[in-house]
Amino acid sequence: MATVDRRLPTADGVTILIYHRVGGGSGSGVDLDAAVFRRQVEHLAANHRVISLDDAVQELATEGSPPDHQRGVVITFDDGTSDFVEHAVPALVDTGLPATLFACTESIDEQQPFPWGAPPATWNGLREASSTGLVSIESHTHTHRLLDRAPLADIEFELDRSIELIGEHIGRAPRHFAYPKAVPGSAEADAAVRDRFGSAALARNRVNQPGKADLHRLGRTPVRRVDDHDAFVRRASGKGRIEGELRHIYDRWRYRGLTR
Repeated sequence: MATVDRRLPTADGVTILIYHRVGGGSGSGVDLDAAVFRRQVEHLAANHRVISLDDAVQELATEGSPPDHQRGVVITFDDGTSDFVEHAVPALVDTGLPATLFACTESIDEQQPFPWGAPPATWNGLREASSTGLVSIESHTHTHRLLDRAPLADIEFELDRSIELIGEHIGRAPRHFAYPKAVPGSAEADAAVRDRFGSAALARNRVNQPGKADLHRLGRTPVRRVDDHDAFVRRASGKGRIEGELRHIYDRWRYRGLTR
């Protein structure tokens, strides 16, 4: 599968990377060693045009690529664990790279561990991260509720409560959204998300193409602990489309019946 992915042409556009944890000290498959993450961002700084999610959305909304268009990379994080502030933000500041955190606001607001046991960041820590000018805090629902089977009242609560808390504590309402576990929402959830946010992110290892991407179905590429540096380089370059499609099918099966 990796061999086939390497041979497929890579579309021009924006690759959005998904991170979760950095230096958290857990055995999670998405908890990267801090030194590994630093090497990755140094590679991105030296070899890629890393842009903010705001700039990416603006580019993707434009029909056709400008003559000087280069492929872009966006760095995103999901959830909002304490190690994001402790380890990821310093590496981003040292390399001058922008990033987006899609935050689950309940754990942060109540200072309760995430369901998988990770300690949350604090609002103060996230304000300091935002004050660097490099980090934007966006919405990942309030409780990490999956939105594919949730009733409309729950969907609206998940979105509106996260918007309220981020606006209150960060000083700016979120403009972008990421679906928990990259599971697409129901038709009702899709409409509610489109009504509130300028973009929404999923997964599937897709390169997002200007003028062609659905801004509320943005493809993202997960970065995993098992990836060696060569695998990361391929992912950052937009490779891995077949793997992403297969993982999407598997995840839809794996998460059936779950609520978060």
